[in-house]
Amino acid sequence: MRLKMDQPQSLADVITIISELVSEVKLKITEDGVGLTALDPANVSMVSFFIPKTSFSSYEPNNEILGLSVESLKQVLKRCKVGSSLILETQDNLLKIQILDKIKRNFTLSLIDVNAEDKELPNLEFSSKIELDSADFVSSIEDCSIVSDACSFSVKDGKFFIEASGLNSAMSEFSSDEVNIEAENCRAKYSLEYLQKFTKGSKLSSRTIVRFANDYPLRVDYRNDKVELSFILAPRVESED
Repeated sequence: MRLKMDQPQSLADVITIISELVSEVKLKITEDGVGLTALDPANVSMVSFFIPKTSFSSYEPNNEILGLSVESLKQVLKRCKVGSSLILETQDNLLKIQILDKIKRNFTLSLIDVNAEDKELPNLEFSSKIELDSADFVSSIEDCSIVSDACSFSVKDGKFFIEASGLNSAMSEFSSDEVNIEAENCRAKYSLEYLQKFTKGSKLSSRTIVRFANDYPLRVDYRNDKVELSFILAPRVESED
């Protein structure tokens, strides 16, 4: 395998984002591109990304699966600067990484055995799809985190709400003038700890796509011309006393 990327920032960004959810991954190198799907250790969320082969200036795959420490890969990719090129090659049980800018820098990462089962994003049926400005989504999640550890997403009468309450409360209301709403009336509650990690995907795209249904898993997507990043989050269902 030998891959070259002339603008590796998207790869560096996505690895940094997923490093807060998973520590070891199976990176799949296929004829179509590079990607992974992984479940977080608490079995509460999933993360998936895909970088198509068109994002690479040179792409010679061997249909490999690379077991990697996310933290180790993140630290190497952080060494890429604006204008750097990145070359990834496998040799024996090693991933060789070259960063080319003013000088050629070489790193070697040991491939590891990752015990996690191969995963794919589940085929879920959502009753609501909301597309909104990423900055507005980040702001709403941060508002809610001030007052609670969980927030509710709801659609009612053509409006989308993100709200949280405890001793205090916070709420953001969006009409169809501000966001694209394709939804039935529904409501679900989710952990803000995870949502705050998901919103870091906003650096990849100015638009966020949110899908959910009544007391149902949430899906959050970010896309640009170089990478697709998706998250799944289990709902927080609280039993009645």
